[in-house]
Amino acid sequence: MFLSAGEASGDHYGAQLIAELRSRLPGLTAFGLGGREMEEAGQHRIVRAEDVAHMGITEVIRHAPRVYGSYRRLVASIKERRPDAAILIDFPDVNLRLARELRKLNIPVVYFVSPQLWAWKRKRLRWVQQRVTRMMVIFPFEAQFYQHRHVEAEFVGHPLAYLPTPTISREEYAVKHGLDPAKQWVALLPGSRRKEVESNLPAMLQVADLLGPGYEFLMPVASTLSQSIFTNLIRKMFKDLHLVSDAREALFHARASVVASGTATVQAAVIGNPFVVVYKVSPLTFRLAKRLVHYPPEIWPPNDLDAHGNLPIGMVNLIASRRIVPEFIQQQFTAANVAETLRQLLDDTPERGQMIADLAEVRRRLIPDSTHTPIQRVADAVEEILPQPVPSEGRIPAAGV
Repeated sequence: MFLSAGEASGDHYGAQLIAELRSRLPGLTAFGLGGREMEEAGQHRIVRAEDVAHMGITEVIRHAPRVYGSYRRLVASIKERRPDAAILIDFPDVNLRLARELRKLNIPVVYFVSPQLWAWKRKRLRWVQQRVTRMMVIFPFEAQFYQHRHVEAEFVGHPLAYLPTPTISREEYAVKHGLDPAKQWVALLPGSRRKEVESNLPAMLQVADLLGPGYEFLMPVASTLSQSIFTNLIRKMFKDLHLVSDAREALFHARASVVASGTATVQAAVIGNPFVVVYKVSPLTFRLAKRLVHYPPEIWPPNDLDAHGNLPIGMVNLIASRRIVPEFIQQQFTAANVAETLRQLLDDTPERGQMIADLAEVRRRLIPDSTHTPIQRVADAVEEILPQPVPSEGRIPAAGV
């Protein structure tokens, strides 16, 4: 079995898939591209994920020779070992190209966690149509998008929606992080990449300053980041803030949150924590995004823009098919705007109650009507496309087999 995952979340899902498939197929061997978790689960890593997961144009250019060399090693391993099937997890810049090589060898491909082709880079849809055997998606609207475009797709549910609720009590959490349990806590999630943090965190700290001393602030630090990035910015702007390691625990215990657009918005929705979505990029990147990002009408009406001419960017709003969480993007992402809206979510207001109800509905939409988890359903698909064993010569299969 060939598996390829190039980012932390994909490595986590890949490790779970290897464990699930080995429980069903004890003789299974796995190789390909993966992180430490996949290696610990039993994958023979031809290429390490940490060697190719470079983000941004300048980083890709600087590392291009090494990345291309890693890609060629993966292709060579596929040609040499001829796996029975392949599982590709997200990471489209590499995985959609690997799908081409797998297709040439007639190796069936299961793709788990779809690239956001419904938002941009729509031309890559042709690659999926030609190269992917099964597309296993984690958002409900994605299955409809692909099925309308002649791709065999299945909504398997979002893995985050299946995680158990944190069990640590408020009192235990306060002791663990030196918090005052008598105060309200606000979570600030500026992103998981360095550039996101540098763009989003200063305004978030200004929000904290505007809310005043009656609150304490929790800031989860993504495993992909060094705490020095946070401490340097905090030292300059805001000192009364607690760095924590677990985003789900922070969202569970926070009264409300400010969350940068991305996977963390899904985490907040699943936990049921009221929040506002924020995001800021360079002016050039924003102008390009407005030109390139378009949703098909089954996901979002093309003329349903906000007062500033923007489509929604928060995944939670796309899942709900309406704006249930306020979004502050670019010039609208100011401390004053966010603080004013956040105060309505911190108090016992109708706005807070309505958002909690709306987030509960989003969580329900992320769990399809199935007794199997997303990982189990992907494993089901893999088993279905595996070549069936050929009966030995002269053997007559039993009736019904």
